[in-house]
Amino acid sequence: MAIIALVSAKGSPGVTTAALACALTWHRRLVLAECDPAGGSILAGYLGGALDGPRGIGELAVGELRDGNLESAFWSQLVDLDAPKRERLLLPGVVDPAQAGSVIPLWQRFADFFGSLESGDPPYDVVVDCGRLHVVGPPWPILRAASVVLLVSGARLPDLSGTRAMARTIERDFAEHRVPPGTLRLLLVGDGHGNGEVSKALRLPVIARMPHDPRTAEVLGLGGTVRAGRPLMRAAGALEVPVGALLERRRARLTWPVPQGVPDAV
Repeated sequence: MAIIALVSAKGSPGVTTAALACALTWHRRLVLAECDPAGGSILAGYLGGALDGPRGIGELAVGELRDGNLESAFWSQLVDLDAPKRERLLLPGVVDPAQAGSVIPLWQRFADFFGSLESGDPPYDVVVDCGRLHVVGPPWPILRAASVVLLVSGARLPDLSGTRAMARTIERDFAEHRVPPGTLRLLLVGDGHGNGEVSKALRLPVIARMPHDPRTAEVLGLGGTVRAGRPLMRAAGALEVPVGALLERRRARLTWPVPQGVPDAV
């Protein structure tokens, strides 16, 4: 499966901005899924509320609980971010807080379905905006199913303090649920301590750093013309390379033969 999940600790910046920047710059055919139970923001922000009628994961969850029709209803709930190519698709997040009650019980169902999209025709990877984990009903099943989990954090001490605790929480959960090692990486945002210093202090590799680019962040958050040459967009595009390398290593690991007498080898 190819699920790339982005998540942050309490008070950390940039998950939705980073996820949307990746969706707009990567060459992979992908679905960007807003799975933050606290609510999605891309419809009202970047897309400026231009779409009529309800759309997104909340509507999908209600239909799934009522009719069990996720597979057939999924594609009708997506927004083409680069129409009409259908190569960069958005599954909008919850817009009505009441919808969260329908979405939270279905995290495992969504995780399984997202994982199946890689083998579809055509295949899609799924970039998931999981928001902050300090909320009611966080999407743990999606994080456990992801091939790569990017923990987004600022690089200054107040940010890193919360991120350190969150990293340990995720690592404990992954160990308990037997998530393969090497899934979790740090994605730093803005100025502050160096990558090596942060990686050593948090005992977690830094995959990349997003620059402080408030002009582009405002466009991604409120709408407008995205300029591919801006620092944030260049960094997001470059992130596809190390993420793709991690995915390839994961796929290779899953094809290795399991030695006899070592049933848990990965």
